[in-house]
Amino acid sequence: MAGRINDDDVRAVRDAVPIDAVVSEYLQLRNAGGGNLKGLCPFHDEKSPSFHVSPAKGLYHCFGCQEGGDTVDFIMKVDHLSFAETIERLASQAGITLRYEEGGYAPGRQQGERTRLVEAHKIAAQFYVDQLDSPEAEIGRKFLAERGFDQAAAQHFGVGYSPAGWDHLTRFLRGRGFTDKELILSGLSQDGRRGPIDRFRGRLMWPIRDIAGEVVGFGARKLRDDDNGPKYLNTPETPIYRKSHVLYGIDLAKKEIAKGNRAVVVEGYTDVMACHLAGVRSAIATCGTSFGEGHIKILRRLLMDNSGSEVVFTFDGDAAGQKAALRAFEEDQKFAAETSIAITPGGMDPCELRLAKGDQAVADLVESRTPLFEFALRQLVARHNLATPVGRAAALDEAAPIVANIKNSSIQHESAVQLAGLLGILDTQFVVRRVSQLARWARERGRDARDARDQGKPQRRGPEPAQPAAPEAPRGPALNLRSPAHRVERELLKLALQRPDLVAPTFDAYGVDEFTAPPYAVVRRCIEDAGGTAAADAGFLTRVREAAPDDTVRSMVTELAVEPLHTRRDPDELYAGVQLVAVRLAAVRQRCAEIHGALQRHDPRTGDDAYTALQQELWVLEQYAQSLRERGAAAL
Repeated sequence: MAGRINDDDVRAVRDAVPIDAVVSEYLQLRNAGGGNLKGLCPFHDEKSPSFHVSPAKGLYHCFGCQEGGDTVDFIMKVDHLSFAETIERLASQAGITLRYEEGGYAPGRQQGERTRLVEAHKIAAQFYVDQLDSPEAEIGRKFLAERGFDQAAAQHFGVGYSPAGWDHLTRFLRGRGFTDKELILSGLSQDGRRGPIDRFRGRLMWPIRDIAGEVVGFGARKLRDDDNGPKYLNTPETPIYRKSHVLYGIDLAKKEIAKGNRAVVVEGYTDVMACHLAGVRSAIATCGTSFGEGHIKILRRLLMDNSGSEVVFTFDGDAAGQKAALRAFEEDQKFAAETSIAITPGGMDPCELRLAKGDQAVADLVESRTPLFEFALRQLVARHNLATPVGRAAALDEAAPIVANIKNSSIQHESAVQLAGLLGILDTQFVVRRVSQLARWARERGRDARDARDQGKPQRRGPEPAQPAAPEAPRGPALNLRSPAHRVERELLKLALQRPDLVAPTFDAYGVDEFTAPPYAVVRRCIEDAGGTAAADAGFLTRVREAAPDDTVRSMVTELAVEPLHTRRDPDELYAGVQLVAVRLAAVRQRCAEIHGALQRHDPRTGDDAYTALQQELWVLEQYAQSLRERGAAAL
C-alpha cells in the first residue's frame, strides 16, 4: 500500500512555495490593489480578469466561476493531479525531502502515475543530452551546426540525441527503477517482438516542456536516409502529453510574452531556437499539429487577453504556409488580442532566414507583420477574377460572411469598407449593407437555435424516455446583497480573515446570531472553531478553512479572504471600528424589533413579569444603540 506523506512535511511544502510564484507560471498576474494580484482565470473562459491571488494569505479565488483554494488546490485543479502528486511536485521544487508513513520511505513505489511519468521524461531528457556528445551523434551535431546552432544553443534548449540501437533508453530507465508498463505508458518506449524497445532511435531530440517547465514529451528529427520514419516524430498522446495543449518553447517564452504583450508563433523547433537567439524571445511553436483552441487558452492567460496585446504568426510564403495562415485565421475571433502575420521572404523559414541574412533579419520579419484578417481577405479575394462583374460578385459572396463574423461592430464596418476597396466595388455602402445583413441573419439564427434548445427537441412518436434529474451543485442560502446589513457583515468577516489584528479581540465576543445572512453566520462559526481572531497566527486561515463543514462554505471563506476591502486606503482601526459598530448596531436593532413584537402580544394590564422584563431589556438596548451611534467603537 502506498505510504501517506507525513503531515509536517505537507505543511512545510504549503509554506515553502509562494502561491503567486506558482500561479504566475500559468498566467500573467497584475496588481489588483490591497496587496492582491489578478489575472484571467485558467478554469473558465473570460474576457476581463476576475481571478484574484492573495500572496499574503496564500489563497486564490475566482469571482467568476467561484474556484478557490491554496497553492495545492491550484496545482491539483490546473494540472489534474492527485493530492500526493501535487505535494511531491511542490516538494521537488522547494528541495524538501518527503517522509512517507504506513509503509516507510519508498517514493519510487509510492509516487503517483503523473509524477512517475514526468520523472521518467526528466531522466530521459538528460540521457539524450549526454548522448549528444557521443561519437555516434556526430551527425546530429553537424545538423545543428549547419543551421547555425552551437553547443551553447543546444544546451540552452536541452537538445539531445537518441542512440540508434533498439533499447538503450529502455534499459537505462529500467535500471533507474521504472517498470515496462510505465515506459510504454510514458511514450518513451513501445512494444517490440521481444518486449519494450525505444520509440526514438538515431534522432535529434527536442524536449517539449509544459508551461511549468516540466518535460512531458519529445520531438525527434530524422537524420539518416535509412530511417524510414517521418521527418519529425513526436511523443504520442499520453496521460501527461496532449499535443493540442502544449506549445514548444512556452517555458522559455512565457515571461517575455507577458512582459511585451506579444507572442510570436512559428512552425518548428529550429524556428523557435533561431528566433530566441535572434532576440525574439517570445517565439513558440505547436508540436506536430495546427494552432488550435487549446493553444489559444494558454496564450490568452499570458496576454491577459486585452486589445493592446498581439499574436504574430510567421509562415512560409508557399501554398502550405498560406493554408496554415488561413487555418489560424479561423481561430482569430477567439482572441481579444490583435492577430498579425509575417510572411518569410523567398519561402525561407525563420531558421533559414537567420542563417542567410543574420539575426536582424529575423527581428525585422516580425516587425514587418500585417493584420491576419487583411491577409486572409486578400488571399480569398485573389482566387477570383476581379476584372469581371461575375468574379467580383463571387468574391463578395465568399468574403462577406467572414467580415460579418467580426463581433466588434466598428471593426466590422471598417473591414466592410476595406473589402469594397479590395474588390474594386465603388458603391461602398452596398458592401456595408450586405455585411450588416449577413451579421443580422447570423444573430437571428443564433437566437432561433437557443430558443429551439430551450423548447426542447421536436416531438417524437410515443413517450419520451424519462431522463434522470441532474444533481444540483451544492450552494449556500441566497443572499440579499442589497441589504446594508449583509454588506457590512461581509466586510467585517473580510477584516476578520484578512486583518484579524484590527478586529481582535472585540470580534470574538460577537455571537453567531449577530450575522443575519445564514452563510455568513456559518463562516463566523468557522472562525470561532479556529480559535478566534485573537489567536490568529500563520496557520489561522488554514484552520478556518479546515473548520468549514463543506466545500461551499470553504469556498466562501477563500472568497472572503481574497476579496479586496471596500476602502481606498489601507484599512486601520478606525475603519475596522466602523464595521464592528455597524454589525452590532444592526443586531441591536433587530433584537429591539423582536421585543416590540413580543410586547404587542402581551397584555400590560396583567402585570406579567415577562412583560416587565421585556420592557427593561428594550430600554437597555435602546440606550446601548444610542451610545453606539454617539461614541462609535468606544461603546463596544
